[in-house]
Amino acid sequence: MKLLYAEDEISMSEAVVDILTYHKYIVDAVYDGAEALAYAQAETYDGIILDIMMPKLDGLEVLRRLRAGGCRTPVLLLTAKAEVEDQIQRLDLGADDYLPKPFPMELLLARVRAMLRRREVFTPTVLTCGNISLNQQSYELSANGQSFVLPKLEYQLMELLVLNKGIYLSTEDLLVKVWGYDTEAELGTVWVYISYLRKRLAALNANVAIIAKRNVGYTLEVTE
Repeated sequence: MKLLYAEDEISMSEAVVDILTYHKYIVDAVYDGAEALAYAQAETYDGIILDIMMPKLDGLEVLRRLRAGGCRTPVLLLTAKAEVEDQIQRLDLGADDYLPKPFPMELLLARVRAMLRRREVFTPTVLTCGNISLNQQSYELSANGQSFVLPKLEYQLMELLVLNKGIYLSTEDLLVKVWGYDTEAELGTVWVYISYLRKRLAALNANVAIIAKRNVGYTLEVTE
């Protein structure tokens, strides 16, 4: 089994790599988040171990970008924080497990074995249109190596447009499907949120656009 291990503390990294190698794992060790992301995107691994507190990119940001790009490799996060809210955030972002520091090596090995047994379980759904992707797990809208985590209503509106790309949806349809039948929001609210999403797409230099047709509605189209 081949593992990627990202840890900026050299002594800790060497100790863990020695243990993993002794137990017949092949390990690529990296020492910052940017390097971890580059390795994970360029190579195929059976599992990834990420320390959260790393220079350049922290482990959570590396995790966000991997899941946004459709990476299904199981991820074990190492963290010095053990608060409940942090644990929930890590799992919501797509982590398969987490292990608070300090930890006994026997426990690390057990978590790695468990992670590898579950390596086919995590199957993030990533919607695409043109050069953009929309991660249904993390609410991330991404293009050209950049991303935004969308607020709930923006995400729901963007998801609806991506799922119906090329199909015109009326303002009334969008209002009902995103805000609900009983909403007190007015049609102008849809226009405001369409404007938000257009700004997001422009900032990402996306090659798709939200097109409006008078008295018909809105659709998402590839522009080049």
